[in-house]
Amino acid sequence: MRNVLRRTAAGLLAAALLATTLTALAHAAAPSSGFDDWSCKPSAAHPNPLVLLHGLGGNGPGNYSYLGPYLAAKGYCAYTLTYGQATPAIPVGGTISIVQSSAQIEAFVDRVRASTGAAKVDIVGHSEGGFQSIYGPKVRGYAAKVGKVVALAPSTHGTTFGGLVSVGDYLGLRPLVDQVLREFGCPACDELIVGGSEVAKLTAGPIAQPGVKYTVIASKLDALVTPHETSFIREPGVTNQFVQDTCPFDPVGHVGLAFDPTVAQLVSNALDPAHASRVVCGFGPAL
Repeated sequence: MRNVLRRTAAGLLAAALLATTLTALAHAAAPSSGFDDWSCKPSAAHPNPLVLLHGLGGNGPGNYSYLGPYLAAKGYCAYTLTYGQATPAIPVGGTISIVQSSAQIEAFVDRVRASTGAAKVDIVGHSEGGFQSIYGPKVRGYAAKVGKVVALAPSTHGTTFGGLVSVGDYLGLRPLVDQVLREFGCPACDELIVGGSEVAKLTAGPIAQPGVKYTVIASKLDALVTPHETSFIREPGVTNQFVQDTCPFDPVGHVGLAFDPTVAQLVSNALDPAHASRVVCGFGPAL
């Protein structure tokens, strides 16, 4: 089992690192839109600042190099962090215990609230970040600080991590990832599988918390969080949707959800349903 988990984490780390590489050049020269601008003050139209949570093996700036500026350009104060780093020397996070990472995230939520003067934040999370966006309000008990949650492919009910070994091998990053895992391990991997300890905490009783509006977005072509329906929260007041329900020909996979123009529009509509616009279908990376 330990070797399987190591190979599982390898695929996640490799995919996240590749996604960052694919988008770095496209966004490096783009003008700043206010993303991660700590002088930003929320507008009357968007009073809740956004906290953007990356996936396992990713980092905030890389995971949100597309979606962060997109949402900031919509008029949001949007912020991200790299949580759960095993060591500051390696710019990837999410590998340490979910419990430790969630404490870092709550501290960041409080920092954003203090900086902006907002009573609540809205949270957008991708992959493990999606799990953390749901876990924190319930298990850590800070639902009163959150207005909306938009979770992209969270492993809500645990995952079998289908196909990750072949993905990690295909990307050619296995040696580097194996070195990271050999030196630091991946406690979060144990906790996010089916039957994992933190999955058990999240799914004991109702998941959705009163006062928080939840949207879960997944892809039918996700090869990392499997089965796909394990992302969904089948409870009253929660909106669950596949990208392909809106755009049937979008090939977007797990990592690609954070870099897909279709998903960006779905996220924007979920955050501001009173001003939702028609989604123009795009194509996300099939990763």
